[in-house]
Amino acid sequence: MLEIDHLTVGYGDGIVLSDVSLVVEPGQVVCLIGRNGVGKTTLLRAVTGLLRPRGGTVRMGGVDVTGWPPHRRARAGLGYVPQGRMIFPHLTVRENLLIGLEAAAGKDATVQLAIAFGLFPRLARLAERGGGKLSGGEQQQLAIARALVAEPRILLLDEPTEGVQPSVVEEIAAALREIRDRRTVAILLAEQFLDFASGLADHYCVLEGGTVAASGDATALGHEVVREYLSV
Repeated sequence: MLEIDHLTVGYGDGIVLSDVSLVVEPGQVVCLIGRNGVGKTTLLRAVTGLLRPRGGTVRMGGVDVTGWPPHRRARAGLGYVPQGRMIFPHLTVRENLLIGLEAAAGKDATVQLAIAFGLFPRLARLAERGGGKLSGGEQQQLAIARALVAEPRILLLDEPTEGVQPSVVEEIAAALREIRDRRTVAILLAEQFLDFASGLADHYCVLEGGTVAASGDATALGHEVVREYLSV
């Protein structure tokens, strides 16, 4: 569903990522893991089209989208939950979700909102509350639900547990497990919190020094091996 092939990305004269390749299949959760500053966010921004790569390709469903702008990728089925959430604080929960539907012309808003509220019951109780009045964890749930209402084929999540209380982290994990188990959405998760990742990941891709330091099936590679890279 998502193929990143020999991608090189940078800012200005600097190179952040060099020759990075990975594949995410439908129904698979690939965890992009590594310490701060290794390029996890940079890679996700390149996949969304917010950064133009210096080299390599990005394919969605076998189609080369490397030159496509972000809005075209969104309408082709790419959902993105950025670090920092970036919800609209002056809009209600319901209104934030309706904006997410702009990427999915023709879908029934009532049906899609019901799906989102089913995944995140906490948001259903807060549907008319302003986004800026939610807790950090509730805002994170809203950011994920906003990406999901358009029923993306590919979901990118950037550090979804950052600054979120443990009880809400578990609610987020439960929703993502439900999505994973439907076996239709390819999920690329950038994360540092290994305990969260280990409950979801089918495959790890460890970034270090701007390249892929290790990659493999979560069981075969082993959580302890991955943890060693995080502790270096």
